[in-house]
Amino acid sequence: MGIQGMELCAMAVVVLLFIAVLKQFGILEPISMEDSSDGELELSTVRHQPEGLDQLQAQTKFTKKELQSLYRGFKNECPTGLVDEDTFKLIYAQFFPQGDATTYAHFLFNAFDADGNGAIHFEDFVVGLSILLRGTVHEKLKWAFNLYDINKDGYITKEEMLAIMKSIYDMMGRHTYPILREDTPAEHVERFFQKMDRNQDGVVTIEEFLETCQKDENIMSSMQLFENVI
Repeated sequence: MGIQGMELCAMAVVVLLFIAVLKQFGILEPISMEDSSDGELELSTVRHQPEGLDQLQAQTKFTKKELQSLYRGFKNECPTGLVDEDTFKLIYAQFFPQGDATTYAHFLFNAFDADGNGAIHFEDFVVGLSILLRGTVHEKLKWAFNLYDINKDGYITKEEMLAIMKSIYDMMGRHTYPILREDTPAEHVERFFQKMDRNQDGVVTIEEFLETCQKDENIMSSMQLFENVI
């Protein structure tokens, strides 16, 4: 997979890879018309009990049948009802055996771990997934900004963006054709900041990020790639 232009649509790469992993491991299974149980989510075999179905439906843009299907896949892969960071990294390591997905998985895990408690609950999973698949463009871009804002201080620095780019490069960039140079991630970051850092103060704010992205046809097109996944 080529990484040219990743500074403009890295959020598409990030999310589509995540969705590919979920499908590979059966967490995003097809929605069956025979999915029943108009009652609550089945809780008997898990240690962490998720919120009620009605509450999750209100918090997301998934139907009850979709939530039930997602929960079955989540429970099959995560019987305890929780995903810790080591498990997250292990899943990515299996999916990208020729690369090093450790750092990328760390960043993505933190983006889904909304409360920062070191574990992804089913609620964290479906709320984040709902934004990425069914959210507005504004919601998706805010989620992407949160991913890039590693220390959550409200700004994206060059160091943070370089860390994200290197993590994607380490995971798969070395196996692209043509082979990318070692300084390719840094070049992407410089182009990213030339485009995003409107006042040239060395950081990108959420306002700068949203304004620039919403004016860029490539990024807006990439947002459409997440639709109709499930």
